Amino acid sequence: MSAAPAPRAPLRRILDANWPYQLLTFALFAAVWELYARQRGGLLLPGFAETARATVDLLGEAELWRALYVSNQALALGFGIAVVAGVPAGIVLGRFRLVERYADVYLNILLVTPMAAIIPLLVMSVGVGLASRVLLVAVFSIVMVVVNSRTGVRQVDPSLIEMARSFGAGERQIWARILLPGALPAIMTGVRLGIGRAVTGMVIVELLMVSDGLGGLILTYRGLLKAPLLYGTIVIILAEALLLISVARWAERKLTRWARTQTTGGAQ
Repeated sequence: MSAAPAPRAPLRRILDANWPYQLLTFALFAAVWELYARQRGGLLLPGFAETARATVDLLGEAELWRALYVSNQALALGFGIAVVAGVPAGIVLGRFRLVERYADVYLNILLVTPMAAIIPLLVMSVGVGLASRVLLVAVFSIVMVVVNSRTGVRQVDPSLIEMARSFGAGERQIWARILLPGALPAIMTGVRLGIGRAVTGMVIVELLMVSDGLGGLILTYRGLLKAPLLYGTIVIILAEALLLISVARWAERKLTRWARTQTTGGAQ
C-alpha cells in the first residue's frame, strides 16, 4: 500500500502560483509609472495614483456606461459574426484542399492588409453607423478564427481518418468523431486571439471614423486635455479586453479538458 503524497508547504504553493509574480510585476510597473510622471510628466502624463482615482470616478459616470453599451454592441455583433462564419470557413479550408486553393489568396489579403486603411472604404460603402462598426470588428477578428480553425483540422492525424474509413465510417461520422474534436483546441485558441483583435477593431473605428462609444470618449478627453480621464478610459478598455480573454481561456480549458488529459496520460 503506497503512502499518500505529502502536502506541499503553503510557501511552496504560493511560489508555484502565477499571481504573486503578476502582482510583483504590476507593482513595479505602477512604481516606475508614478516616478516617471513626477519627474518628467506634466499636463498630458498623469501619475499612476491620479489615473487610478480617475478610473474609479469614471465608473460612477453614466457617460462611461453609455459609451460601453454603444461600443459593446459592435463588439458582440461583429465578433459573433466572426465566430459563426470563421469557424466553419476554417474547417472547410482545412478539410478540402480544392476549396483552399481558390480561397487562400483572399485569406492572405486579409492577413497582410492594414485594417485601418480599409476603414474609409467600409464607411463609404456601408455608411457611418452600427453596420460599419460591426463589419470592421468582424473583419479584424475573423482572420484569427479562420487561420486557427484551419490549422486545427490540419493537425488531426490522417491515420485516424484512414482507420475510421476502414471501419466503415462515413464523412459525417469523421467530422463529428474525429475532425471537430481534434480541431477544437486550435479553434478555441483562435476565438481567444480573435477577441483581442475584435477589441482593437472596435476602438480603432471609433477613433478614426465614428466618434462614438469608448473611442469618442477618448477623443473628447484628449480635446479637453483631461489626461487622467483619458488614461482611465484606456485602462477600462484594457480591463474589459483582459476579462473577455480570461473568459475565453476558461471556456477553452473546460471544452478541451480531454486534450490535456490525453497529453498527461501519454507523458506518463
